[in-house]
Amino acid sequence: MNHLCSILFCLISLCTASVYAQSTVTDYSNSGNWAVLPGAYPKTLLTEFSEIQSDDVDVFYVYPTFLLDAKDQRWNYAINDSIHREKVVGTAVPLQASAWCSAGNLYVPFYQQAHIRSYYELDSGGYDALMLAYKDVCAAFDYYLANYNNGKGIILAGHSQGSTHLSMLLRDYFDGKELQKKLIAAYIPGIGIDTTMYSTISLMTNKQQIGGYVTWNTFRKKFDMRQYKWYKGKAVINPITWDKSLVGSSKDHLGFLFSNGKMYRHSVTTHLADGVIWIKPPKFPFRYLAFTMDNYHAGDVNLFWEDIRVNSLLRVQKYLESKR
Repeated sequence: MNHLCSILFCLISLCTASVYAQSTVTDYSNSGNWAVLPGAYPKTLLTEFSEIQSDDVDVFYVYPTFLLDAKDQRWNYAINDSIHREKVVGTAVPLQASAWCSAGNLYVPFYQQAHIRSYYELDSGGYDALMLAYKDVCAAFDYYLANYNNGKGIILAGHSQGSTHLSMLLRDYFDGKELQKKLIAAYIPGIGIDTTMYSTISLMTNKQQIGGYVTWNTFRKKFDMRQYKWYKGKAVINPITWDKSLVGSSKDHLGFLFSNGKMYRHSVTTHLADGVIWIKPPKFPFRYLAFTMDNYHAGDVNLFWEDIRVNSLLRVQKYLESKR
């Protein structure tokens, strides 16, 4: 799925009001349509990192695709689907959103997510499904801006389909617009982003830089060439060094958060290639599992969980200093 995000970007300009009118947008005044709101964090997020370092910063996180079953004929998850909600709160929140939890007030909307096949079947319903999902993300962000932001700095964070929607949100709400002044950083890994996609927002190539975006896609040393062709030439940084360094040493790798809730430090060395990064199987007790994967797309965030957490705090510090 991740590689086909690049195709979607080629079709974004085709989006019209008629597409948006086809389905009902989710009501985000209903707190039940948020997976996470400040003051109501789920138990899966209550860790030593739950303490917010700055109340002057918000984090808007959009999760990756969970509607994956090839036998499931739906184009989109219903907003109240219980399995969908359990996966978001039980998987995406603790393994991904948690990386940004200490940077600011965390907001995670449920949305009518598109099925994975939407990326493969754009002309036969997939495009409309993805646009319905994006419509929800926009509605959630609109409600957040009107009711919660109150002038705070903003971090956008996501992965895969979540990054697809955030990349469009970045273009539609921030690029060359007044809201860009509030942008601390957009962390949008797991998709292929053309380096010319934005007019005034740049790929950040310094760990202290603010006001732009960072992205990467994680491969094994032996590339899955079917996937790689979609990323070649696209934007990328090294998520250990947060710049264009060709190598990020394992001694500088701050931590991989595994699904057992344990942190494994110094477990990967990152290598920058054209449009992607690659690693060898991570060094941790369950290393054998990594050998079964063609690429490490699923781990784009949690492989660098502590690196992301520390970097987001640094960027928040720089943003707040710039406002003094």
